[in-house]
Amino acid sequence: MSLVLILIAVSRWKLIRKDKAAAVLVIGSLLIIGLTFWSNAMLPLKLYPVIVNIGMLLLFGLSLFFPPSFVERIARIKEPDLSEAGIRYTRRVTQVWCIFFILNGAAAFITACFMSHEIWSIYNGLIAYILIGLLFGIEYLFRQRFRRIEKERNGQ
Repeated sequence: MSLVLILIAVSRWKLIRKDKAAAVLVIGSLLIIGLTFWSNAMLPLKLYPVIVNIGMLLLFGLSLFFPPSFVERIARIKEPDLSEAGIRYTRRVTQVWCIFFILNGAAAFITACFMSHEIWSIYNGLIAYILIGLLFGIEYLFRQRFRRIEKERNGQ
């Protein structure tokens, strides 16, 4: 299994030249997978979701210091002329995702180090994805409300 995961991580190698957060994710993944292969232990492999959360935190978090924010970049694909209020909103959403990645990464770490394999599997294979879906859904509802309020303010 480790060899397959190493091949998958190496296939992502092109991303390193374009994105420092992706570089951290790929290199961290290779280290964890290599350690798993070398030690024949599950713990390094169980830490993979922690590395993913760290990589996503870096991707989103660094964009707060080097604008535009990650969510703003995504929003501008559909709406190139984003308003100032929209920029502030996307920045706030990026901050919310950063908090999510911190909490989710901490939960992934706790389940990997201190919980049974079953609990780790349930959290990282099911609950974490449900939480991501909930965050997407809640943000979508807030975005619809935000757009409606912004249209009312602009008299549209």
